[in-house]
Amino acid sequence: MELKGKVIVVTGGAGLLGRVFCEAICVAGGSVVVADKSDASGKELVLDLASRFEGRAIFCSLDVTSDSSVEVLIETTHAKFGKIDALVNNAYPRNKNYGKVFEDVAYHDFVENVGMHVGGYFSCSKHFANYFMNQNAGNIVNLASVYGVVPPRFEIYDGTPMTMPVEYAVLKAGVIHLTKYMSRYFKGKNIRCNSISPGGIENNQPDSFIQQYNSFGNTKGLLKEQDICGTLLFLLSDASTFVNGQNILVDDGWSL
Repeated sequence: MELKGKVIVVTGGAGLLGRVFCEAICVAGGSVVVADKSDASGKELVLDLASRFEGRAIFCSLDVTSDSSVEVLIETTHAKFGKIDALVNNAYPRNKNYGKVFEDVAYHDFVENVGMHVGGYFSCSKHFANYFMNQNAGNIVNLASVYGVVPPRFEIYDGTPMTMPVEYAVLKAGVIHLTKYMSRYFKGKNIRCNSISPGGIENNQPDSFIQQYNSFGNTKGLLKEQDICGTLLFLLSDASTFVNGQNILVDDGWSL
């Protein structure tokens, strides 16, 4: 799963999963563009990565809901590296009302949150696909979720202030099908499209939730960010040349 010489753009690169993804890409020999809406976090991460990995990391500010922002990202990356091998759609835009229980979700908020997320993945994929077609090669990896595959287990949220937002289930299912659509649409264009559906990731959840979630896992339950990296590196590498249109579950058997 060597990535030496490959140039990979990670949207949401300064976030919980994005930071670990960017470092894993550098460790595997690749160059990474940390594309994120948070300039401070993104630049801080790049300073660290560039100092440890021979300058093989740059930052580019990105708003996935803006076509012009995506276009600047592509132009900046090409100007620096002369090519782009892959896009990892990992950004997670949402409005201030995201995360309410089903009956409290307003129509506008539902539409906006689903639209920003799936629309952001679509917009980035569309612009990068145009670039990849001119380059005659490209690779798109979308971050989906186990909850885009199976319905929620609402009982694991009992006794906590948490819920599984309806928007999340809908948008992640949409990401998986968008991936399959693009894989078929780009047939013959030498552009691969796959998605990864992680299970739950440790992120300071209440103890009761962790216990209830873990009871459905085969060996571990909640995962750490690093547990997703092997699958990402596989999909970004030449080891997966003929893997196309697939959604890979990484959930410790939680969905069984």
